[in-house]
Amino acid sequence: MAGVLTTIFLDTRRPRKDGTYPVKLRLTHLRERKYFPTAYFLTAEDFAKTQAERARGEFKEIQIALRAMEAHATEVIKKLPVFSFDAFERAYSKVDTYNDVFDSFSQAVNRLVENGQVGTAKTYENAQVSLLSFILKEPTTQNKGLTLKEATAKKENLLKKKKPLPFAAITPAFLKDYERWMIQSGKSSTTIGIYLRNLRALFNEAMASGDIPAEIYPFGKRKYQIPAGRNTKKALTKQEIAKIFAYEPRHDSEAKARDYWCFSYLCNGINLKDVARLRYRQVTEETISFIRAKTERTTRHDQKVIKVPLLAESAKIIERWGNKPALANSYVFPILQEGHTPDREMAAVTQAIKSINRYMKRIAAEVGIEMNVTTYSARHSFSTVLKRAGVSTAMISESLGHSSEKTTQSYLDSFEDDAKRQIASHLTDF
Repeated sequence: MAGVLTTIFLDTRRPRKDGTYPVKLRLTHLRERKYFPTAYFLTAEDFAKTQAERARGEFKEIQIALRAMEAHATEVIKKLPVFSFDAFERAYSKVDTYNDVFDSFSQAVNRLVENGQVGTAKTYENAQVSLLSFILKEPTTQNKGLTLKEATAKKENLLKKKKPLPFAAITPAFLKDYERWMIQSGKSSTTIGIYLRNLRALFNEAMASGDIPAEIYPFGKRKYQIPAGRNTKKALTKQEIAKIFAYEPRHDSEAKARDYWCFSYLCNGINLKDVARLRYRQVTEETISFIRAKTERTTRHDQKVIKVPLLAESAKIIERWGNKPALANSYVFPILQEGHTPDREMAAVTQAIKSINRYMKRIAAEVGIEMNVTTYSARHSFSTVLKRAGVSTAMISESLGHSSEKTTQSYLDSFEDDAKRQIASHLTDF
């Protein structure tokens, strides 16, 4: 709209304690000026570098982000039938609601909870809290063990202090700093990857809906690449698995933990959430059939029903610990109760996993297994034992319910390393 001038401006009227000044978007109309904040605070020298024709490194990234904000403001102005600062502020704020990373996180959490995907919602909650802590320089605290409500309350306390974070403010340099901060805070590479993939998903969604321009996308080759999790060995050898099966439990709690672990191993490495959700109608004299909870929403067009042979030992475990009477619509195991909300279901499964892992740690120590044995180890052990027996990756992938062999390969990488080491040993076996 003619008569409205937009400028990216360094407001040097009130310096901060660290010597930086706020970078603002300045609008001029009929000799009247109004200022709108951005997420940046720079020294006069650094601001000049962002305005250079050939800005480099992080200053180039900031330049791109600031130009995107100014272009965004120009688009808002063009759409106003009659310009006024109040009309612009209302429209700009409305657009910013969709262009605010924190608001996008909240919307994603709400959608996931409504869909019953409480576990995924919690990872988005945790990612948002982590990003807020980084922005506000708050000391990091663990969300592990918190319920969704507790994590939400923690997030709300931080949200009271936060300011809008435009997508354009998240540059490759920003993400590298954020990654370093998470590492220093003791986060594992796996957790860092989860948080950043959630953030990347928000970027992809915002681009697909036209809320942000593709030019500000910070991920990918020659930009920021999300670190891959380290391949920590999780699979047991057959000899170690045999020790677990042969172990004589000292009490019922140990016996139940050992049996649940063995049941997972015998049933294609079934996750405990899927064990908890099994109903007797899914169990016949010969097979157990189920759809993985993890994939039932993401692959609706091609649901994979996993059929597991019901081995004698699996049947004995059901007989020992299964709910009685064995009604078709009843849960097989006493982990969940009818009418559980998704949040309560997740809490029950999490508690069961903690209990199993606690007792399996003791059992492993008793039988001389040095590796940390968890419910996850059963799944990795299942796939690795089959691979060592010569079963194809494609067959193992189908048994695990993976959508691609690439996912299965990540389970088998530690096996491949061991196999290569064994092959290499023959070179000096004179």
